[in-house]
Amino acid sequence: MTTPADRASHGARIPEAVHRRRWAILGVLMLSLLIVVLDNSILNVAVKTISTPAPTGIGATQSQLEWAINAYTLVFAGLLFSAGLLGDRLGRKKVLLGGLVAFGIGSALAAESGTPAQLIAFRAVMGLGAACVMPATLAVLMNVFERDEQPKAIGIWAGGVGLAIAIGPITGGVLLDHFWWGSVFLINVPIVVLAIALMIWLVPDSRDPRPGRIDPVGVVLSVVGLVLLVYGIIKGGELADFTSVSVLAPVIAGIVVLAGFVIHEKRSDHPSLDVTYFRNKVFSAAIAAVALVFFALMGVTFFSVFYTQSVRGYSPLESGALMLPLALAQLIFAPRARLVVDWFGYRATTTAGMALVTAMLAAFATFRADTPIWVLEVVFFLMGTGMAHIMTPTSVVIMQALPREKAGSASALSNTFRQVGGALGIAVLGSVLSASYRDGIEGSLGALPAGLRGTAGESIEATLGVAEKLGPRGAALVTPANDAFLHAMHVTALWGAGVAAVGVVVVALFLPGRPAAPEQGEEERELVVAAE
Repeated sequence: MTTPADRASHGARIPEAVHRRRWAILGVLMLSLLIVVLDNSILNVAVKTISTPAPTGIGATQSQLEWAINAYTLVFAGLLFSAGLLGDRLGRKKVLLGGLVAFGIGSALAAESGTPAQLIAFRAVMGLGAACVMPATLAVLMNVFERDEQPKAIGIWAGGVGLAIAIGPITGGVLLDHFWWGSVFLINVPIVVLAIALMIWLVPDSRDPRPGRIDPVGVVLSVVGLVLLVYGIIKGGELADFTSVSVLAPVIAGIVVLAGFVIHEKRSDHPSLDVTYFRNKVFSAAIAAVALVFFALMGVTFFSVFYTQSVRGYSPLESGALMLPLALAQLIFAPRARLVVDWFGYRATTTAGMALVTAMLAAFATFRADTPIWVLEVVFFLMGTGMAHIMTPTSVVIMQALPREKAGSASALSNTFRQVGGALGIAVLGSVLSASYRDGIEGSLGALPAGLRGTAGESIEATLGVAEKLGPRGAALVTPANDAFLHAMHVTALWGAGVAAVGVVVVALFLPGRPAAPEQGEEERELVVAAE
């Protein structure tokens, strides 16, 4: 057993009182993280229900569903770095508590939404709260564990993401089987209350002794640029025409605003995103890997729910259960991925993980309406295994690349690019899915009244909804709808696999090999200093 004297002789920097309860603190942090991740994984199961007309749902179109997801992720991504800086300045515990309160209020309001527009707005409020929670959890973790325990703690933290993904679909399915769709948001409220009580009791506060200043201009430019870009992409999918002025104008404007954001950040003496961090190729490669894998994954999970529920006919609960292998693989392997890194190094571990994710994304292009369901389960499990061997190593590289007092900034950067990658994945791959589906179904809609053709072509749920209203006359639309969706899913899966393949190349070229052992008296030695 390590005594306080032993720790002091080894240059321990964490107070003994905090060190003794570090695992309990990690549990509270994981509970806070749970609700942030749980929300998206529950929503993935609920999108089909929300898309159905009242009183079952609120009749959201596919583009509105994409915005309901992206309103959360864009606000989350746009404010993450500033929230990390706010935690560095005011104290991470205070920001965590404030974020939990905002998230709980947003969840309660979202549960009572009467229209898609209200749901989108309240999801944005939830994104504000999540932006304060996510970076603070990892920053606190870095300040309650000594450097030698950080990889293990980060592995358990990453495993908590897998746990949330596992719990989410099952919880969502049970709630949707017994309650109204808003219950998938209301479930967050009691978890928030418990997390706040435990945090006040157990978690110590910490801050950066030399915090940066908030950069409001940078925050506005980043959020506006991302919203314009994503709006244009989603509009292109909705119209099945990416050359329209109404599509190109916001896309070009978004790119211009984001370019202005980068220029502003370079010139600012207190940037919200310090671009100098990206001079380190290893750090940049790890960030890129996180963004690319979530780009591909979020797009695939978006369409897989429609595949299992609309094409295969599974209930929300059954659909949630089908996603369990994806989550369980992350829960099993994320805490153990550090052991693989010790044997094979960061580069080999992460490259193999990326290659596995790429192959599993491509496997979706082979799925049919009668593909044995165990094949889907194997694909989900292997995909989760690949993700576990990406997220844990890249998280360690990113967090240890910066000094401990900059933990909030490192965490915010990692999560910003993860959320931006996920938002763009839903926007781009969702638009590919929408455009491909519309192209595939249009030839089967000629017999419908002119006023119904546009509505029926929006998504498979819209087509099936129109078919149900038409009664026996609409039965002829079901098979073409399934066929058009399967073709669209195959196209979208190959796009996702192509993006993930870029990630394979990036990590194979730029991530380091085996982790370097710190030299005597050099506790804060960076993992990647040799690559700078």
